Amino acid sequence: MFHYNPLECLPSSAELPDSDDTPVDNELQILIPSLLLAILTSIWQTREDWFFGINMGIYYAVSTPAIVPDGFLSLGVERFIGENGRSSYVMWEEDGIPPILTIEIVSQAYNYEYEQKKLDYAQLEVLYYVIYAPTRLRRKRQRLEVYRLVDGEYILQSGDKIWMPEIGLGIGRERGTYQGMTREWLYWYGENGRRHSTPEELATARQQQLEETQNQLDETQTQLQELLTKLQQKGIDLNNL
Repeated sequence: MFHYNPLECLPSSAELPDSDDTPVDNELQILIPSLLLAILTSIWQTREDWFFGINMGIYYAVSTPAIVPDGFLSLGVERFIGENGRSSYVMWEEDGIPPILTIEIVSQAYNYEYEQKKLDYAQLEVLYYVIYAPTRLRRKRQRLEVYRLVDGEYILQSGDKIWMPEIGLGIGRERGTYQGMTREWLYWYGENGRRHSTPEELATARQQQLEETQNQLDETQTQLQELLTKLQQKGIDLNNL
């Protein structure tokens, strides 16, 4: 008997555009999500049940154009798909799992981050919607706003660092250095409010630890040599002890 599977009639990610072909107007729209991804890759390196997309199309209906956030996080999906990875995020290929978090970096040219995109992500049932204005404050808006979906409506969360228990991470803003650029960035935080280190910071810390260990070894060797010299001056031959 023939069994009809409607999913087999839907286009695959390979057949769909990977983005909306709209160029970013500020490199921060790529750098800020890239830093968040780099930190996630470090702290979740043993996990395979998450995916973070950057400027990638999200498809949730065949007849609807893709939504393309600057960054998004999905949980409960495969970390890697094949050798080439995902070209787009197609929900009917992801067991219907929507992103749990989307991030929009406010453009120089306003792109309705506070209005239409709120409605779009609410329809998609994205639990957390993050809006960050890196270059200037808009009137009556905070530089970082984190919204949580409650009964189909986004509610602004209070605080400088917002803890998101469903993700197991907090998000906030802080001044730091990434790829040689010192400015305010978005970071992930633990429940205790402590910021997770970047891969660059971890590499620097490891290098400092290696240098400190080497200095300690050099100091110990110097002390042993001094002690040996003193014993020899006193006529003590360690070989005859």
